Amino acid sequence: KNLNYEEAVLAALLFFLLILSRNLFYALSDPPSIYQGLRTLALAFLFVLAYSASGFYFLTHHFQTHFDLITAITQALYMAFFLSPPEIQASTSYGRYFIDSVYGLCLISYSYSFYLLARPVLVRQAATEEERQRARQIIEVYGKTSLSRICLLKDKSYFFSNGGSVIAYVVKGRGAMVLGDPIGPAEDALKAIREFQQFCTKNDWIAAYYQTTADYLEEYAQCGYEILCIGSEAIVELDSFTLDGGENKSLRTAVNKLRRLNYQAVMLEPSISTEYLDELQSISSEWLALMHGTEMRFSVGWFDEEYIRSEHVMICLSPEGEISAFANVLTTSQKKEAGIDLMRRRKNAPNGVMEFLFVSLFEWARDQNYQQFSLGLSALAGIGEDLDSPIPEKILHLIYEHLTRFYNFKGLHE
Repeated sequence: KNLNYEEAVLAALLFFLLILSRNLFYALSDPPSIYQGLRTLALAFLFVLAYSASGFYFLTHHFQTHFDLITAITQALYMAFFLSPPEIQASTSYGRYFIDSVYGLCLISYSYSFYLLARPVLVRQAATEEERQRARQIIEVYGKTSLSRICLLKDKSYFFSNGGSVIAYVVKGRGAMVLGDPIGPAEDALKAIREFQQFCTKNDWIAAYYQTTADYLEEYAQCGYEILCIGSEAIVELDSFTLDGGENKSLRTAVNKLRRLNYQAVMLEPSISTEYLDELQSISSEWLALMHGTEMRFSVGWFDEEYIRSEHVMICLSPEGEISAFANVLTTSQKKEAGIDLMRRRKNAPNGVMEFLFVSLFEWARDQNYQQFSLGLSALAGIGEDLDSPIPEKILHLIYEHLTRFYNFKGLHE
């Protein structure tokens, strides 16, 4: 605005204050957005230039100055940089409207371009195949729980520590949710947590860890995290598992009933044939409709053909040879723990079919020399019951007791 020193002084003061407080606004820009912003800025500049130059040239009778092609392009360059030379004078209301439209177009297109250039990393890009293979190698060596397999699903991004650990996470808005503990050498856990914390700070993310074990609670506390119990994991010790005894009577009755009816449990090995996949897909869709639900993801898998095809899947066959239910098995290379992910059945499957399937899975895992079998998280079960429990846990206990109409926590626990 020429020599408007009052506004210049205010702008300089604001610039100085922003420099002093720059640490409050620090966040890494999103690389794909930067590239998109540069492309958008270049295209916006060329479009504004073409629009304004052609307008001045063809609408010259609406201005006091006559515009030939050279002067029209020169005038367009001035306006593209928000400069207003004295010779631009509109003689009609249409000419004034055209000048305002040029400035409006500049403001909108440039603002969007600069927004893309300065936008922080709000959405983490999907992991590359190279990153996924690197994560797989680490998990195969150090993965101790069945949850490790879920860390390799396609919705995860990966952070690799300098000490050889991998952290699997998903970003939503400003939240970076990590699935489980860092996977890697035990002595690197504290450093990995701190390095990921620094990584999140640079991106202006808030980190949280979901379904952690008790192994690294001290390390999380050292890094300033608050610890909250969200439920209990149902783990079966396979060496001592038995159907005998009074407390297992209902389970034993259900299993024996299915066996008398000549139901069979069969383990499908990877890679599963397309014929089986089509039938499993049909059961999965029928189960989702029955539950009025959708695939949940993050801490559980979803019916993806590539994922299911590469897993062990146990099916329950009726006497007629129809698949009544199925469950895919999560395994670890260390043979310590096997687990279960998708558990789905047909609408007309007999009562007790899932119990029959579970017991068959336990027996299979024991024969494969696994020590434990995880049935997954029983959310909110057994927390907030003590008088000295933290207030957040007491609130979660109230949800567990009284909000079953929104989610059947007690049914899942049963």
